[in-house]
Amino acid sequence: MNLFDYIRPATLDEAAEAGAGPGAAYLGAGTNLLDLMKVGAMRPSRIVDLTRIPGLSAIEDTPDGGLRIGALVRNADVSADPRIRARFPAVAEALLSGASAQLRNAATVGGNLMQHTRCPYFADPESPCNRRAPGTGCAALGGETRMMAVLGASDQCIATHPSDFCVPLVALDAVVEVLGPSGRRELPLEEVHLLPGDTPQVVTALAPGEIVTALRLPGASAAFAANARYVKLRDRTSYAFALVSAAAALRIENGRIVEARLALGGVAAKPWRARGAEAVLTGAAPEADTFAEAAEAALAMAAPIGDNDFKITLARRVLVRALARAAAGTPEHLPALPASAFASQGGTAHV
Repeated sequence: MNLFDYIRPATLDEAAEAGAGPGAAYLGAGTNLLDLMKVGAMRPSRIVDLTRIPGLSAIEDTPDGGLRIGALVRNADVSADPRIRARFPAVAEALLSGASAQLRNAATVGGNLMQHTRCPYFADPESPCNRRAPGTGCAALGGETRMMAVLGASDQCIATHPSDFCVPLVALDAVVEVLGPSGRRELPLEEVHLLPGDTPQVVTALAPGEIVTALRLPGASAAFAANARYVKLRDRTSYAFALVSAAAALRIENGRIVEARLALGGVAAKPWRARGAEAVLTGAAPEADTFAEAAEAALAMAAPIGDNDFKITLARRVLVRALARAAAGTPEHLPALPASAFASQGGTAHV
């Protein structure tokens, strides 16, 4: 591990100033950053520890009926909060599927949003990686592509975003609050993560020194609570990253879908909002043929890379499963295997 400066600021303004320089990295729980530092994939020259800054560890109600979640709130506390489970149940289901209890007790909301890809070539400092070292090439191209992207990839990078949490957040129009050297601003979570294009090293829309201070779930998205589910398919049900995942949230009135929100995980360098599929569902009956049509629309632009063509079919099927579960109704209690394709499909008939 390289030598680095360690800074523990007392305020957000001090943190933003300390983190604005080249080679700086922000530290929350460190469940991603420290792993990458240990293997040499990340070598920051300055670590800015955010954990002692006050005001970042609360979950608060907002005037519109939504919730504001501080960046240092632990994932375990978010998934257990009764307001999250009542208003945004797919968010709790996604979090509970994402990691072991030990990691959820440590990992923070801000860190989850900003985590790096789990591409094995990115994590291996001996492998060429345009995301880690621009201009060196992409070892995944022509390599093992089973976990790689089928949407939004480029000839510079085919990595996927690993977060479960972010998938329903994007579907539910979550907003991220940030603070940096130029002041405060907010932006939709859907716009935070970037596709690789020709600059895969530019992973997010945040400027140097900007810190995620909070995540906001709008009250309008709580209208989907009765019919919202998250489904994740992985190599093993316990503690594995998604091959593909899907968040589905529906508003159903008089036997018709009046509004739909859909997002896919494990298929791109960012959580993938499936707006074309949402349009297919709007005004339609919640039935199998409609769900299949929506899944086709969601993956219409998908293209296999190497040996991952199975992910396109898999993503369609996972999305159909998520839609069927959402239409059946959000269960009164989270299943014993949250988000698992093998969990009971029983739901509470709210509609």
